[in-house]
Amino acid sequence: MSGRARREETVDVVWSGDWVAERLGVALEGDGELRELLGLALRRNPKRAHLLVSNVLGKHVPQKPSVVYGAGYGLGERVRALLGAEEARRAVVLGYAETATGLGHAVADGLRDAPYLHSTRRPVAGVAPAGGFEEAHSHATSHLLLPEDPGLLASGAVGDASALVLVDDEFSTGNTVLNTIRALHELHPRERYVIVALVDMRSPADRDRLTAFAAEIGARVDLVTRAAGTVSLPDGVLERGQALVAEREAEQAPPPEQAEHAVQAGRAQTQAQPGGAGAVASAGPSGGADGAASHSGETSEGPTAGGAANDSGETSEGPAPLTRVGLGWPAGVPDGGRHGFTPVHRAALEAALPGMAERIAAALGDDARSGPRRVLVLGFEELMYAPLRLGTALEEALGADADVRYSTTTRSPVLAVDDPGYAIRTRLVFPAHDSPADGPGDRYAYNVAGAGFDAVVAVVDSTADTPELHAPDGLLARLAAHTGHVLLAVVPSYTPHPTPAPHQEPSVLPEPLRGPDFSSYAPEDVGWLLQDLSDTRLEAPTEEREEAIQSGGAHYAESLPVEYQPSAEYQALFTAALDASAARIARAVGTVTETVLAERGPRPVLVSLARAGTPVGVLMRHWARHRHGLDLPHYAISIVRGRGIDATALRWLAAHHDPADVVFVDGWTGKGAITRELAAAISAFEESSGISGFDPEIAVLADPGGCVRTYGTREDFLIPSACLNSTVSGLISRTVLRADLVGPDDFHGAKFYRELAESDVSGDFLAAVAARFDEVADEVDAATKELLAADRAPTWEGWAAVERISEEYGIHDVNLVKPGVGETTRVLLRRVPWKILARRGAGADLQHIRLLAEQRGVPVEEVDDLPYSCVGLIHPRYTRGATGADGKAVQGA
Repeated sequence: MSGRARREETVDVVWSGDWVAERLGVALEGDGELRELLGLALRRNPKRAHLLVSNVLGKHVPQKPSVVYGAGYGLGERVRALLGAEEARRAVVLGYAETATGLGHAVADGLRDAPYLHSTRRPVAGVAPAGGFEEAHSHATSHLLLPEDPGLLASGAVGDASALVLVDDEFSTGNTVLNTIRALHELHPRERYVIVALVDMRSPADRDRLTAFAAEIGARVDLVTRAAGTVSLPDGVLERGQALVAEREAEQAPPPEQAEHAVQAGRAQTQAQPGGAGAVASAGPSGGADGAASHSGETSEGPTAGGAANDSGETSEGPAPLTRVGLGWPAGVPDGGRHGFTPVHRAALEAALPGMAERIAAALGDDARSGPRRVLVLGFEELMYAPLRLGTALEEALGADADVRYSTTTRSPVLAVDDPGYAIRTRLVFPAHDSPADGPGDRYAYNVAGAGFDAVVAVVDSTADTPELHAPDGLLARLAAHTGHVLLAVVPSYTPHPTPAPHQEPSVLPEPLRGPDFSSYAPEDVGWLLQDLSDTRLEAPTEEREEAIQSGGAHYAESLPVEYQPSAEYQALFTAALDASAARIARAVGTVTETVLAERGPRPVLVSLARAGTPVGVLMRHWARHRHGLDLPHYAISIVRGRGIDATALRWLAAHHDPADVVFVDGWTGKGAITRELAAAISAFEESSGISGFDPEIAVLADPGGCVRTYGTREDFLIPSACLNSTVSGLISRTVLRADLVGPDDFHGAKFYRELAESDVSGDFLAAVAARFDEVADEVDAATKELLAADRAPTWEGWAAVERISEEYGIHDVNLVKPGVGETTRVLLRRVPWKILARRGAGADLQHIRLLAEQRGVPVEEVDDLPYSCVGLIHPRYTRGATGADGKAVQGA
């Protein structure tokens, strides 16, 4: 524990709003939880004197990060239940600056797959506002909307079921939300809005006004809050509140000569410190934004000068040291939602958080887990979510013995009164340090001074890492007066990519590649809408790829795994599996092909999703020729999760075929990620290119996840083409998308592994299945007739199971849960597996899974009630330290 005395915990018998209530007659009435959630304070504001101070928001009152995050995440889960899982995936979440930026982000996390945007008061050069609105009672009113993707707020317009979810910390009058909806509804009218707040404090008249407004615009408006109540304000409360603020500030202001002495002492001490300005205690007055003088380490009792002061007024031996922490922030992940934050960004951040928390813990000292016991993670104005998630990860890293808290600095000037019945006990005042557009001014950190923090981790974005931050009266120096150790963690400010000029179509599009020059398939079987990268070194060891992917340092499509070379035992297993399942595969091929011909005929254009879909597309082409004499065109196209489909390939298809004839083909569904990716990618392509008519529905051989309506079967069985990599897929690698290799008019890339020709069984696979076509013809006719008459609407049963497994096993990332035989095989061949879940009683279909798991030292856990035959779990927090000396994944949790 540092030399600074800690504030003793106050027994929870005094409400932190009593001081204001007693002096101004303000009454808070409502749910039983309301007083636990809120306290009261006073601010100098010509429109509203009182301030509702949240105990779970993490803005003014330091709180456990897990409590703050849990409050928002829980609201998001309630919104998800209200909308339903499918509609929640299409929703867009909008939070309010500055107070609710972190809350809104946590709500978006609770919805699981919703993109997030928050309003901002920081203009960004080169980014045109997509809208704006006013917050009538705020001290800083104008809100800007600066999405990197201008279409973000346009999604969900009338005709689409998606909702706009608006998140604020409190719903007081409803004016701000009404202003927002009115402004956005004029631009992009939609049918549903959901308003989310920690507390609903509206009067009955305000409630009626919202109801009337919803009827006026013809939209449904729902409200989700944690608690509800009202604030009763007596007549004249604004004037009496302003007078009380002026009186208390006059009492707290230091005499001019004392303030000047503090300035000089601080400057002298700064110059004497070897660590520079960032390593010293602050001193000197700072004119408050409300006109009141303030001082270093200001509390309600008086100023300090020179060294650091504790609650008893004693001066410590000197300022706290400053340590700069390199976070290793994942590349490409925005610092927050100012320009939009997508589910892809979320997954990359989640994977990187444990490592960043460990870096902070290490910077606290070698004895961090037995050293600093009370740590504050302090965010910065609108930068709330990044420090909040760093705080939750630090809680976990330091363990239950450490007391980790979280709050942020703010623009709002609030009176500090050191009384247990008042919500803002102390305040630190320092100059703005991010060159704000509205000019210089004071900023504040509340309930930090005298709170007994052994260390403070200040988290700012790189825009705010300025000389003002490190100045003698800057934030770091102010903090140094009240803690034993100051750490500075800088998150890189995200710079949106400027919207490119309208794309000019090239005069000549590239042509498809065909065998034998590219792939071992016959040239008429498939045209690859890819570019040949065979001479480029793209392979990386599995462990290196996994660490890069999970840390956010690289996308999985930027490199290739080393091709798995099967052992003789595994190759024999593949041959036996093919013999055993060829008839079942033939039935599924025939059924899906006949369904496509019946619904999308007479001459569909098959476009398989490379590479898992390509063997299926070739087999469908063979069936159509064998049974009907049709010579169907077939192409292979690249789609990349998180990056979308190859737009150049779509342009080629539109130039050579009617888009309405294109049928996308894949091997199987897992949880349905590619199904959703394709739908979103086609929509984005049509909007950007003006080319329309592509149907994003996928036809698959097997649909165990219940994600599509065109399939051969919904059983989860072994498709031998999933057992191997390129050697059963025409010797073609998975596809590659990397900016230095793929230009705007290029096809995505892939490699042709000519050197593996002796191991190639692509032709054997096709021949074995095609040999059973006549044998299964009658069964196919019956199954097709039954399917065409059935309700084949997607059930998304698999997605629900994946979400359940993700939570039950503590993974909290559905991208690391790979369901089904095919996806589990991929995990064992390409990723770093953690464990395999096998449905109890599953037999021969899992023989190759068990063999691969044994070879990699991965446990197989038998479970009941699994809708798939098996599920592969990727190591949830992988670094190379998570493997043993032999390179195998560590077993266990």
